[in-house]
Amino acid sequence: MISTRNIQFSYGKETVFNFPDIIAQSGNTLLITGGSGKGKTTLLHLLGGLLKPQSGEILIEETNIATLSDKKLDHFRGKNIGLVLQQAYFVESLSVEENVVLASWLATGKQATEKARQILEQLRLKDQMHKLPSQLSIGQQQRVSIARALINEPKLLLADEPTSSLDDENAFLVADMLSSLAKQYGTALVIVTHDQRLKDRFSNQITLS
Repeated sequence: MISTRNIQFSYGKETVFNFPDIIAQSGNTLLITGGSGKGKTTLLHLLGGLLKPQSGEILIEETNIATLSDKKLDHFRGKNIGLVLQQAYFVESLSVEENVVLASWLATGKQATEKARQILEQLRLKDQMHKLPSQLSIGQQQRVSIARALINEPKLLLADEPTSSLDDENAFLVADMLSSLAKQYGTALVIVTHDQRLKDRFSNQITLS
């Protein structure tokens, strides 16, 4: 699970964010919404350890990641936090399967090939495994990002606008897959979005104002 308390972050003196406390239990989904400039992506980056708060606590299980050194945070993130970013970044010379396996090798030093294939099949990408990412549709690339984020069975899965560039069919497919896989792996799922379609789909949500 993940919980926060009294998180504050600022960009200089002009933009100061005081975020509400949040909690997301293992296997459950929390939706974070809000208008442009309200700090949705900043909060996601704080939860993922990509930014450090000026004050407050970010607890993943029993670990307060706000107090970790950069080296320890990098190691912790690789093993415990999965990120699905709005823009998918791949090693374009590697196949879909190889991109997912690479994520396991970077975090653990082991190549979880069979596990990568299993997750890709669950995400309806069995016939795309040996293609290059550039040969996939946007919806398929988003699902590869999910597979890569889940390969190490993280305690926390963060998704930044995962459906914003998808049509209705693929948006609901991705949302349902994220929620289902979070339950399967016992992962706390936090989705940051302004997508109205998701607001109507998940009851547990916080709006930043």
